[in-house]
Formats: sequence, C-alpha cells, structure tokens
Amino acid sequence: MMLIMRTTVTLDEDIAQKTKQLAKILKKPFKAVLNDALRRGLSQVDKPRKHRDYRTIPHEMGLRDGLSFDNIQELLARVDGENTR
Repeated sequence: MMLIMRTTVTLDEDIAQKTKQLAKILKKPFKAVLNDALRRGLSQVDKPRKHRDYRTIPHEMGLRDGLSFDNIQELLARVDGENTR
C-alpha cells in the first residue's frame, strides 16, 4: 500500500520554473516531475560525495649557490640577516 501525503512546500522561484518547464517538455504533471526529482535527489543525499585524492607534486628546490644545509646557523644568518631572532 502506498501512502500519499499532502503537504505545502515553498519552492524557490528557479526550482518552480524549472519544474514547470520540465513538466511541459515531458508532458507530465508538475507533481509527477517534482516527485521524480525528489526521489532521484534524495537517493544521493546520504551517499558520501566522490572526491579525488589531493596530490602534490614535489619539486627539487635546492639552495642558491654558496648556501648549504651543512651549517644551519650560518644559513639562517645569511638568509634572515645577522640581527634577526
């Protein structure tokens, strides 16, 4: 047995217009088009969204000529300046 419920729903203007247009194109009642759209949409609401994994592409940055990681204190002093702390 199918339960039919009557209710009042306030649709945004764009949704109402699109539904009316589809009803006319499909030659179906407004109510049928709206129910079909809700049925399709609601079946997607509880499913997690598909997303692509975020990936970064590493690039070799290197240091400018004359700088090295061998002495970090000296490197910081040269990059930031002697008086920077």
